[in-house]
Amino acid sequence: MCIFSQPVVSVNDTRIFARLTGQGSQLLAYQMHYESRDSNAMILPIPVQQPANAESLRFIALDDYDDFFEDLDLGFPLHQQMSIGCSSNDLELSDNHLEVFEVGSYIASFVPTLAEFSRLDPQFRLPEETWASIPKYEGYGFAVFQLVRGAKKPHPMAFEYKTTWTDLYFPTMHIHDGEVKATEQFDHVLYLQHAGFDSSVYGYRNCNLEDSVTHWVRSQRPASKVCDMNRAAGLLAGDLLLHRKLLRGERANDDIVVKAWGDPLKPTFNFRYLSTYAPWLVMAIATLAWFFHRRSVVKKRIAERP
Repeated sequence: MCIFSQPVVSVNDTRIFARLTGQGSQLLAYQMHYESRDSNAMILPIPVQQPANAESLRFIALDDYDDFFEDLDLGFPLHQQMSIGCSSNDLELSDNHLEVFEVGSYIASFVPTLAEFSRLDPQFRLPEETWASIPKYEGYGFAVFQLVRGAKKPHPMAFEYKTTWTDLYFPTMHIHDGEVKATEQFDHVLYLQHAGFDSSVYGYRNCNLEDSVTHWVRSQRPASKVCDMNRAAGLLAGDLLLHRKLLRGERANDDIVVKAWGDPLKPTFNFRYLSTYAPWLVMAIATLAWFFHRRSVVKKRIAERP
């Protein structure tokens, strides 16, 4: 789920993809199924590098890749049919307005700081007291997507933002009725790409079996083997694996930060693969030891003959 400017009837099947570019930015794609009785806006807080301005975030249109997340799931046998919202251009702004972007079917704006929410129409922002209860967002920027009323399952929304973080960030804080609750019900699937994860995982085992090191499920094949790289608009690194985690049930109501290690694009040698051959290596060493020992015994006996 996410943060809505107005109450919603329901939100489910939230899917989020994240990848660090290795060039001081993070890519993020987001999709969900929602129902709202009124025009609404989804607000995604992001730890953008400060001071932020209009150049700190670049929106990415994915209206030509509605099945982006379905293709990600193809990397995992038994991919699941899960499912965000679109809008018309009726977002009213003040004279001192923020720039508005048409991003596929969405009308979107980037709010560089909390103070600049005043430049959006009141319908598409939260009360100041709500933000005051979440002090960590004081140094964040915000991607705002207008949503039309009704029950919708629109194409994914995506963007790239500048950041100094070396860990992967997923905006998962829930605010659906203006109230910040300590816990919320999660119905999320998270995806990421990072070469450090690729360099640490064991071989693919099954769609629901997490790796013992990363605690994420790795894909069977690299992204380029299951996704349309032309329609992915640069979101994916074709030679890297996909990693997936399901979040279900009641959890602490907060964003999720995933610790990453190593270069985000360049895998290193994965020593865990050697463990696959460990039994054979032990057998080979034992056989060679027996062979040389036996040869030594035979040579000694020949030398001792009269």
